[in-house]
Amino acid sequence: MSTNCTTITSSIETDASPDVILEFLSDPRRIPAWAPGFADMVDADDQGRWQVTKGGKSFLLDVVVCAPAQTVDYLREVAPGIRSGAFIRVLPRVRGGSVIVMTLPIVPGVSAEETANILDGELRALITICVSR
Repeated sequence: MSTNCTTITSSIETDASPDVILEFLSDPRRIPAWAPGFADMVDADDQGRWQVTKGGKSFLLDVVVCAPAQTVDYLREVAPGIRSGAFIRVLPRVRGGSVIVMTLPIVPGVSAEETANILDGELRALITICVSR
């Protein structure tokens, strides 16, 4: 792992189909179930945008789903004019199941190692939930 990186990317394999994973990720209200460090609650606001609450603070989240490409991106403004967040790709495995690839930014005050640990925990939680569905 490079100490100069600004993002961390990790992947995990699962027996759950790409369609199951993509459908689950496409509903941001499910984020707190697998990424509780990011969100305590996610709801649509009056204008149909996603409002995320974490630790009593709220922010807007754009959810960009491209079903044909099997991608889901969760984006928020991290600085004026700069949007970043989780970039997720769902790839089919040759003999069934999926490979989920996620990239997260390393936020100020959090080390690359801590970010990698968070990412790995979120991926494990995601497949645990999706396999049990």
